[in-house]
Amino acid sequence: MSDDKHVERRAALRAGYRDLAAAIPTQMKGFGDLHRSSVADGALSRATKELMSLAIGISTRCEDCVTLHLYDALQAGATDEEVHETIGVALMMGGGPASTAATGALETLAEYRRA
Repeated sequence: MSDDKHVERRAALRAGYRDLAAAIPTQMKGFGDLHRSSVADGALSRATKELMSLAIGISTRCEDCVTLHLYDALQAGATDEEVHETIGVALMMGGGPASTAATGALETLAEYRRA
């Protein structure tokens, strides 16, 4: 992968979801509906919900979750400062093991801002 590894990884993950949708359309439609309804604006904004997803991705050390949800948080209008605070909360909840994913999240943020 190039220096844009998270941009490339996001594209690969999206392609994988398309492949899954072709193989198991009913299940992926259900998952897609769940995802869209879960992050839709409501009492909490879409950006807040994506930041929550980012924090969970960091605390569970899911690099792919960080790649996807950080992008979506930025698209929903999250600021760098909000991402930084989210990383801090994730670190508090996930402890030392989450610190490696936190560094990856910061790297991903920088990459998306360059792209």
